[in-house]
Amino acid sequence: MIPLPGRTGEAAQAQLAAPAEPRWYRELSNLLAFARRRMNGEYAVDQFGFDPDLADHVLLPLLRPLYRTWFRVQTTGVDHLPATGGALVVANHSGTLPVDALMTAIAVHEEHPAGRHLRMLGADVVFRIPVLGSLARKSGQTLACVPDAERLLNSGELVGVWPEGFKGLGKRYRDRYKLQRFGQGGFVSAALRTRTIIIPCAIVGAEEIYPMIGDVKPLARLLGTPYFPVTPLFPLLGPLGMVPLPSKWYIEFGEPVRTDAYEPGAADDPALVFNLTDQIRETIQQTLHRLLIHRQHPFFG
Repeated sequence: MIPLPGRTGEAAQAQLAAPAEPRWYRELSNLLAFARRRMNGEYAVDQFGFDPDLADHVLLPLLRPLYRTWFRVQTTGVDHLPATGGALVVANHSGTLPVDALMTAIAVHEEHPAGRHLRMLGADVVFRIPVLGSLARKSGQTLACVPDAERLLNSGELVGVWPEGFKGLGKRYRDRYKLQRFGQGGFVSAALRTRTIIIPCAIVGAEEIYPMIGDVKPLARLLGTPYFPVTPLFPLLGPLGMVPLPSKWYIEFGEPVRTDAYEPGAADDPALVFNLTDQIRETIQQTLHRLLIHRQHPFFG
């Protein structure tokens, strides 16, 4: 064995022979350090309620097994995400529950070298649910409205939006991977006003986690929800039916669409906003078709 420079051969060998710290020990150390910071108030929360320390050390670790082991997410195109500065990620929405948004946020944080946080824009109903609404804020989410989107983009944040909304989440299984209407282009207006790039994102795999075969509208009205899903396992199996099926996922970030070449008042041109919105939607739809052609099986990839 070649001695390390500046050390005796015995010292170098002892250092190389020393066993690495076990994973559980590192995780326990991180958890204790996190608890100490919380007790001492050594953490920051931004104007939207985002708590990056809580997100990194509690929320993301809880979701990481879903990303890595359950859905086995394969992510491509992360090099299209900027290391710094504002950008808008626009993705398709599906799956009955917004698990696809969570997995996209993990993909950005885990796969991109800069480890950026995706600031997700969510529906107002999310923030009205006790506990869940508070956790959504702490994880970096905020209301899906143009003013909040512009404030985040102007602050140099990476922002995620799912323009199909509940129309995408609550569509029937027979309509899987058929994009619904992309709203009225509010996300394009926000990108134009802030002169930030738009990154189309296609997600394959979420349609199969809760195959929606029916909707009990009276129950949905009673509960104040957009729909009450019926899947092959829910509500037949009760809470067990809420366990998502282990489909194989693919997330692809596409080529950025630049907005800085347009005139400053371009966001007020309805025709331009419509055309850009339609362009982003068509790009995502074509990417979904391509990914589906290459996918051999919904659960085995």
